[in-house]
Amino acid sequence: MTDTHENSLTKQDGMSMQCTDDFNQGIKNLRRAGFWMRFWAYLIDILIIGSISRLFIKPIFRLLEIPIDSSGILSPYTVIDSIVFFGYFFVMTLLFSQTLGKVVMGLHVISLAKDRLDWKTLLFREWIGRYISAFFLLGYIVVAFNPRKQGFHDMFSDTAVVLDEER
Repeated sequence: MTDTHENSLTKQDGMSMQCTDDFNQGIKNLRRAGFWMRFWAYLIDILIIGSISRLFIKPIFRLLEIPIDSSGILSPYTVIDSIVFFGYFFVMTLLFSQTLGKVVMGLHVISLAKDRLDWKTLLFREWIGRYISAFFLLGYIVVAFNPRKQGFHDMFSDTAVVLDEER
């Protein structure tokens, strides 16, 4: 390419490049949430999900006389409980960029690649990425040692958990 051609591309796409630079600079200025903040938020979420299970799912299963046998991975109770677990994280993060645990701890999820979280990114983060992180357990612990404070599920989906600006 000639120098003149490069200059014309910069002038034509200058606004796009400026927006991208502003977006990237904005992300760099955000404070990332560390392991312990995320850990406590997750514990709060687990308490909420467990309460939903005990208050709604188990009584419905008992009312319909469906066994609450969670001995198999495909037992009806395990399947419904898993849907509630992943659904909670997916829907809350999609609608509010945070779960109730993250609200309490002053955290929220951002996309590092786009200006907004989309459902495809969140589906990958909350379902596949979280499964991989939980399976290896290191996927969560790596947050404590990673300078970018990302777990495997964050790295795979190009997201980060940051502190709310108001705090």
